[in-house]
Amino acid sequence: MHRGKGMKFVGDSRVPAPETRTPKLPKDYSEYPGKTEAFWPNFLLKEWMVGAVFLVGFLSLTVAHPAPLERIADPTDTGYIPLPDWYFLFLYQLLKYSFASGPYTVIGAMIMPGLAFGGLLLAPFLDRGTERRPKKRPLATGFMLLALAATVFLTWESVATHDWAAAERQGKIVEKVEIDKTSEGYKIASDNTCITCHGDSFQGGAGAPTLVGTGLSADEVAKIAKNGRGKMPAGVFKGDDEQLKKLSEFISGLGKE
Repeated sequence: MHRGKGMKFVGDSRVPAPETRTPKLPKDYSEYPGKTEAFWPNFLLKEWMVGAVFLVGFLSLTVAHPAPLERIADPTDTGYIPLPDWYFLFLYQLLKYSFASGPYTVIGAMIMPGLAFGGLLLAPFLDRGTERRPKKRPLATGFMLLALAATVFLTWESVATHDWAAAERQGKIVEKVEIDKTSEGYKIASDNTCITCHGDSFQGGAGAPTLVGTGLSADEVAKIAKNGRGKMPAGVFKGDDEQLKKLSEFISGLGKE
């Protein structure tokens, strides 16, 4: 018996021969003018160009208007009024109300937002209609309008009721100066409880402004020490005229080169 005897090679007619195959050419998009285009490079190049324009614009905006910075956080300053970013202002305002603050903070911080966002997650299951018109989908439309109205109202109230002037004073970056705590002026300020509100380095705190670099003259400082101003009542200073003069000259000189 010879090798290979009785073996047949059969060709499958369903597989075209290599020379009969048509090459896979890209689709001719000229058949659909203005309706479609090749992803590479036409569409992708346009996307990159638009992204580059927005990126350059965003970088230019950050250079022209840098992020507002405040002074270094002081955990001992209990009078500081924090303010979250704008997209959390509605929750910030919610926690100001009596039913969501104090002993009910858990309700305002967790339960009420949890129910609201949980309702958004359940919206596709509550309204499973195929209609696209809002008036044909009352549940979805009503929940969305209610959530939008509540968010807008609470955000507006938070901005309108916030004490922006006090927040600017509290967050103002104050240049550090060397305080001579052995000087007579500092001792007078300590004896008259000035550092209790304004801080041991006069950096401000507990709702009191900083006394560094106020730009006030000695006479203006003396007048405020005697008559008070803002939240500072009159009669806080208990010393004599000579001590008042030394104290006012010491405070007015803080921050001056």
